Amino acid sequence: MTTLETFEKYVIPNYTRYPVTLVRGEDSWVWDEDGKRYLDFFPGWGCNMLGHCPKYVVEAVREQVGKLIHIPNSWYSQEQGEWARLLSERSFGGKCFFCNSGTEANEAAIKLARMYGNERKRYKIVTFYNGFHGRTMGSVAATAQPKYQQGLGPLLPGFIYAEYGNLDEVKKIVENDDEIVSIMLEPIQGEGGVNVPSREFLTGLRELCDKNDILLHFDEVQTGCGRTGEWFAYQLFGVTPDLMTLAKTICGGITGGALVTRQEFAPYLKPGMHAATFGGNPIAAAAGIATIRQIEEHNLLENAKRNFELFKKRFLELKEKTDVVTDVRGCGAMVGMELNINGTSIVQKCMENGLLINCTHGTVIRLLPSITLTEAQINEGCDIICDAVMNA
Repeated sequence: MTTLETFEKYVIPNYTRYPVTLVRGEDSWVWDEDGKRYLDFFPGWGCNMLGHCPKYVVEAVREQVGKLIHIPNSWYSQEQGEWARLLSERSFGGKCFFCNSGTEANEAAIKLARMYGNERKRYKIVTFYNGFHGRTMGSVAATAQPKYQQGLGPLLPGFIYAEYGNLDEVKKIVENDDEIVSIMLEPIQGEGGVNVPSREFLTGLRELCDKNDILLHFDEVQTGCGRTGEWFAYQLFGVTPDLMTLAKTICGGITGGALVTRQEFAPYLKPGMHAATFGGNPIAAAAGIATIRQIEEHNLLENAKRNFELFKKRFLELKEKTDVVTDVRGCGAMVGMELNINGTSIVQKCMENGLLINCTHGTVIRLLPSITLTEAQINEGCDIICDAVMNA
């Protein structure tokens, strides 16, 4: 029985899968079971920000597995405490709650916001169209995209949707509703099309929250831990949130998520109100520590910034050659190229030619490559993308 036949018989088909079985990865390369090698510009759906099987993470996990695999959070863990310290010191000095995924981190943040709002008689949260916050019931209600909500109603009440980047609309919502407790958004929308807001929009939200005793929650599940060339995307804009949710990149490919909150808001997540059995386990913590260590020792934040300029140059040159490309945007290892055609065929053509990429929102070629990419790898991948676009 082939792998595809085994899946057909035993695995729920809730994913659309390519007919390729991947068996090995190294850095930005991955191999299928037939021995074909692919250059991966979308490794692990953005989770493998250090590439496949990064040395520091592999070594840390191997060592940790031989010492302690899992303990419940009713005991203290040296690794979890150190991981929290490293994240806190590289962000805004807050406290951490650890879980296993981005949607879990957002569930924790929604609970904290509601606990904060109880004594203020508030519970509503403003989120934004084309945002994405996960697939559990609270997170999917926060995600202002009907395609993810179909058939799941009634949804968790209390979410109000606004246009991303429209500060005036948010102001009107807050002015006309005294039950708003939190504003929740991605500082750069990922799944929504790599949408980068203005500094004025995020600054205005911060001022609005301060004026009205509202929590500002940045969902940095996709942008956090070095993706944008800064430790966290909020640092690009000089706007500090009250709550920040993380996952994907923070463990170098190992499962992990976190909520980081300012010190004064941490007590609202009381004992018994929220938990994650495997959250912050020794293996995830060891991987998280190793991820931070590798980024710093190899100056990978600067590499991410340099690499974006290389991508931008290649894709703007492509834009000059064809009207198929309408926009190029992003930062660090987060690249979006807007097309005026559906990008599905581009993804397929690139895969046939040994390059893995993604298309989101139908027309945006989205790249979330490793921040370890070399200039040669970037040019090799861009050659394949440019050829696919020119021949679309």
